Amino acid sequence: MGILALLEEFLLGTGFALITWREMLMLAVGCLLVYLGIVKKYEPLLLVPIGFSAVLVNLYPAISQDGGLLHYIYFGIEVGLFPPLIFLGIGAMTDFGPMLAKPQTVLLGAAAQVGIFLTVIGSRMLGFSFAEAASIGIIGGADGPTAVYLTSQLADHLLGPIAVAAYSYMALVPVIQPPIIRALTTKKERRIVMEDVKPVSKRARILFPIITVVLASLLVPASTPLVGMLMLGNLFRECGVVDRLFKTAQNELINIVTIFLGLAVGSKMGASEFLTVGTLMIIMLGVVAFAIGTAAGLLFGKIMCVASGGKINPMIGAAGVSAVPMAARVVQKVGQEENPENHLLMNAMGPNIAGVLGSAIAAGMLLFLAGGAL
Repeated sequence: MGILALLEEFLLGTGFALITWREMLMLAVGCLLVYLGIVKKYEPLLLVPIGFSAVLVNLYPAISQDGGLLHYIYFGIEVGLFPPLIFLGIGAMTDFGPMLAKPQTVLLGAAAQVGIFLTVIGSRMLGFSFAEAASIGIIGGADGPTAVYLTSQLADHLLGPIAVAAYSYMALVPVIQPPIIRALTTKKERRIVMEDVKPVSKRARILFPIITVVLASLLVPASTPLVGMLMLGNLFRECGVVDRLFKTAQNELINIVTIFLGLAVGSKMGASEFLTVGTLMIIMLGVVAFAIGTAAGLLFGKIMCVASGGKINPMIGAAGVSAVPMAARVVQKVGQEENPENHLLMNAMGPNIAGVLGSAIAAGMLLFLAGGAL
């Protein structure tokens, strides 16, 4: 074989000969996610590995196929391992005190899940199967690990666009929520000052995760993997006798799993899987779900405001989505723009934390309804 023939054979085996405009477009999408994570600091812990993984899989598709590196990493999502471990870490980092101090705020977290179920109905009307519609609707909970978990169980082929939509909208909470808050509340309502959150006893903090996991598992058994790990992590935090486990769960463990989760999600962003009409519809339905969830929380907050004689600022209902703690910070920021003396952060954390539980339970309900309860 001559030199020219060898050279031709080599060139035909390079990525330059195989790459198409579709892969080029997905490379741009991957680089955009990395840019948003690094420069804009939008969910960098996940957007950076997701974006970089998307670059890898579009440069060398075999890396995500059977026998490839990302194929083995994806196994952690396929068997439902990574999202519950993320919830373990989230539980260790979460202080449920604000919610326990004002248990009525749980209702706001529940109300914000309306966006999930209305979007499921809308997606079904647009022709998606129930499993696909459930996976799209869960984006409205603004909880990335929950969206990844449910989608991996019900509609694995949609994991790429759904995960990107879920984490993108989580990152864009400060952009999406303020206009909705201002549109659905009056200036007078936004200026309402709430009482400070009172401390909660250690006994209540220890009993809460145990009671919660028992009730959630009995009512919605399919929610047990997520709620169980969330509550175990919180028990590590509150019991005071497993400091090493507590520190590992909220640091080393969640950091390691986050890397693997990001790489696994990005492995599903190959051009052939991602560039479809359905992807665009998913992106659009995701923002609708998130907006409806925010609006539902606000409207229920207005009802609670009236019922409390004007003591509850309805804006805290917007924090009922599961984007912790960003949604609560948005409420704090908008409140202080209207009244610099208004400090709503801790009051908003109650429904915000309840939203984490609400989205996990909603995922369990959708798994059951889809016949995918584990």
